[in-house]
Amino acid sequence: MSSPLASQDNTIIGNTVLYGATSGRLFAAGQAGERFAVRNSGAIVVVEGCGANGCEYMTNGIAVVLGAVGANFGAGMTGGMAFVYDPDGVFAKRANPENITWDRVKSLHWADVLLDLVRDHADHTDSKWSKGLLEDWDRVASHFWQIVPKEMLTRLSHPLDDSAELVAAE
Repeated sequence: MSSPLASQDNTIIGNTVLYGATSGRLFAAGQAGERFAVRNSGAIVVVEGCGANGCEYMTNGIAVVLGAVGANFGAGMTGGMAFVYDPDGVFAKRANPENITWDRVKSLHWADVLLDLVRDHADHTDSKWSKGLLEDWDRVASHFWQIVPKEMLTRLSHPLDDSAELVAAE
């Protein structure tokens, strides 16, 4: 049974959830507190928002945030990847630019990874929020940021931008 509450507007898991996680999957139909996925080193996670210092010191894994993030997102992040849904265009003000770079999703591979995780989230949580995003995916997909640590840019399994591959092939 799903809750009548707007999951994306309610914090349901506390601070430091996934601290040092090495594997596993977490799907939470609601927001996480501060320091979400701090030192995550392998878990795959989807939440609907998080407080300050999200993905701090993350070294591996994938985090998808289907809503707003707090200040200092990605501070000290050296590995892994994150996707953040940002329809209001405020992510850049909340990101810590020292260690990370962000751009819209420009690779079919990574777009498929993101879509599959949002689908898994909807299936596992019955979240009305994620189901609504999926129903309007063609429009909302352009509101996601893909966040990668700067030191990982040359070591990714797939390029971040398909157009770069096309130019190299010519």
